[in-house]
Amino acid sequence: MKVPVKVDGRELTLSNLNKVLYPEVGFTKAEVIDYYSRIAPVLLPHLEGRPLTVKRYPNGVDGAYFFEKNAPSHTPAWVRRVRLPVPGSGKNRDTIDFAVVEDLPSLVYYANLAALELHVPQWRVSDDGQAEPPDLLVFDLDPGPPATIVECCQVAQLLRGLLEDDGLTAVPKTSGNKGMQLYAPWDGRQEPSAYAKELAQRLAKAHPRHVVSVMTKSARPGKVFIDWSQNNPAKTTVAPYSLRARQRPTVSTPLLWEEVESCGSPGDLVFTASDVLARVEKHGDLFSQA
Repeated sequence: MKVPVKVDGRELTLSNLNKVLYPEVGFTKAEVIDYYSRIAPVLLPHLEGRPLTVKRYPNGVDGAYFFEKNAPSHTPAWVRRVRLPVPGSGKNRDTIDFAVVEDLPSLVYYANLAALELHVPQWRVSDDGQAEPPDLLVFDLDPGPPATIVECCQVAQLLRGLLEDDGLTAVPKTSGNKGMQLYAPWDGRQEPSAYAKELAQRLAKAHPRHVVSVMTKSARPGKVFIDWSQNNPAKTTVAPYSLRARQRPTVSTPLLWEEVESCGSPGDLVFTASDVLARVEKHGDLFSQA
């Protein structure tokens, strides 16, 4: 069944609204669209100017999925697009036409495509569509079992201290999966991947039983891997307030540092769509410093 709607003056056709995308809890596409519509005021500022990569689940989180960078041919003309070079593309393309989601109709359009996950780089494009230097630094903290987000929180506090020593303000969020990320506004003092790698290596050397800075999987059990490579301009990280394709509709959720410091169990930092809407009502945008 298709439903024509008007969103901020734009005409869209929504489809399959009753389709269950999160079977374990019966969360439907209509609820996905509702969540993204309601979270839009705090989400859109973090998507603005950033080329979008989506992870689409047309048959729900238990079905097949695919990453999509190139805006589909049926994308409405009013969705902003930028053509950017992609050297070394695995699909033998020299350029990709990325969508840049900056308004509610564009966000609803992608939610209707079952684009559950929204991923963006640490840089923006200018008004004329040119890539600008990175404005964010990110550390992706990934726990190797039996380590959990509890250990990630301990490492995040260590990283926060190092960043503060360098005059940078760290902002934490959950990944919405099993780990978390730490961001800081980036001033371009050096190449961000090199800086992030240096900090990760320093922590791994100082805390070898708990921290690892190399991707080798055999080195990661029981430790927190600090993935500094997410600062590569070709890479993306899940956006704050994005849903994740887990059994429940968990969200990549900005955190208070008090929550990071007091985390004693992985369940302490699991937030679903309804939780996050309530958090924003209470705290506003905790990610606004990034």
